Formats: sequence, structure tokens, C-alpha cells
Amino acid sequence: MKIMKAVVAVLASLGLTAAFAGCVNDTQTGTPGGNPGGGGKVVIGIKFDQPGLGLKVGEDYTGFDVEVARYVAKELGYTEVEFKQSPSAQRETLLQSGQVQMIFATYSITDDRKKKISFAGPYFIAGQGLLVRADNTDITGPETLNGKKLCSVTGSTPAEKIKKDYATQVQLAEFDTYSKCVEALNSGQVDAVTTDDVILAGFAAQEQYKGKLKVVGKPFTEERYGVGIKQGDTELCTKINTALEKMVSEGAWKQALTDTVGDAFTPDETKNPPKPDACS
Repeated sequence: MKIMKAVVAVLASLGLTAAFAGCVNDTQTGTPGGNPGGGGKVVIGIKFDQPGLGLKVGEDYTGFDVEVARYVAKELGYTEVEFKQSPSAQRETLLQSGQVQMIFATYSITDDRKKKISFAGPYFIAGQGLLVRADNTDITGPETLNGKKLCSVTGSTPAEKIKKDYATQVQLAEFDTYSKCVEALNSGQVDAVTTDDVILAGFAAQEQYKGKLKVVGKPFTEERYGVGIKQGDTELCTKINTALEKMVSEGAWKQALTDTVGDAFTPDETKNPPKPDACS
């Protein structure tokens, strides 16, 4: 304490007390993510188990969501990105508690979610589909799910869609990750997995599932992937949208999609790349 008082006294003589106090306070509060444009580290939520979108491989991270997140973070002025796993059911909590500043995790923009958090974007538009075993000929779309056992993820938009529209037709199993659903499908525990078509295509293209699984039917929803942020942060939303538009205009968006999803999936070009919504 005596040393601190001595330092403050010296700084006071130089007129720097306020600046020093500000530095001390910044260090003590240390909000995860820091300040946009101020450099330093930002904590971003992604999925760790979605091939082609957000996948942790050793100590590295790959996927379209990852590349978009890195691009936006750089445009916002950050020099370091820390990725934090963000399961579907935990995304709002992670944002509200300040554990992450942004989430890029196949995060569909919905009115219910807007009651808790805000979104920038969208930066991609997908559609809900079905993944089945390669030898399955019974399931060709949602209208053929009667009596089938289906798997999706707790807290996800696809799971809620099934509960709302197909609850009397199917038996829905819910896990915390899609990778567990896909494992259950491959082992015969469930008949199909449902989530966004781009996610399913990524799993079907994985080496251990090639030739064993396939995506069937046409998309039966529209899923607008947004960047989750704290509710009401229009300043951050505007900066993210500006970065997304730049990514598209200079061709980096298309290149990132090609590099990560590749030939496993062709997006709906009438909807992609989408124009970000107005921030509110």
C-alpha cells in the first residue's frame, strides 16, 4: 500500500494520476472481449463439433463460422481471438453473462432469441434437412417421418420445429451436440438426424461417415445465421455488419465457404450471401 501511495504521489506531480487510475481499473475489470477497435483479445463463441462450420482439431479451429469470426474480429481491430465452445442451449447465457462478446455458431435469428440477445447479420442462410443412413429408402422428407426416431440438439431451432409441427409423428431424442446425434444414427439408435442442411452435409462428408450417411429431401425451413451479441449493442452490431459486407464485396466470404465446406454443399444462391439486417 505504501508503495502504491508513493507511485500515485509521483504520478500526481506529473499530472498523470487519472491516466494511471484508468489503467488500474481496466486491468481489474477486464471484461471478456475488450473493446471493439481497441486491439487486444476478443472471446468468441463457436461450435467445436460441426465439420465445415465450427470444428476443433487439436489446438486449431476450422470451418466457415470460424473464418467469418476471424475476419470480423480483425476488422474490428482485435489482435487475438480466443474461441469458447458454445453449445446451442448455452448461447444466450454465455452472452448475457459476458463470457463471450460474439457468437458465430450456426445461430439462427429468431424473435424469441431477440428477447434475450441481439444479432448482427445474417451472414449465411441455410435450411433444415434430414440425415439418414445410406441404405435408408423410407425417409425422403419430413412427411415420411411417421413412427420414426429422430435426433436433434437441445435448445436448437430444428428441435423446436419438430416439437411444434411433428410431435405426434416422431419420437424425438435430444442430445447436447450434433456429433452425438450423428453417432447415434450411424450405430442405428435413431433413424434420422435433423438440423440445417449445411451442417448435415459437413457430417456426411467426414471421412468416418463417407458412404455411410446421406442428406435427403429438400430444406423445409429457412435458417438465417446471425452473430449473437449482447442485447441492445447497436454500435457493435453496426461494426460487425460493416465487416460482413466488406467480406462479401472483396470475395473473402465466397472463398471462405469454398475452403471450408467445399464440394460437400452448394448454398441457395438466391439467398446467399445475404444482406445484413438493420441494427436495432
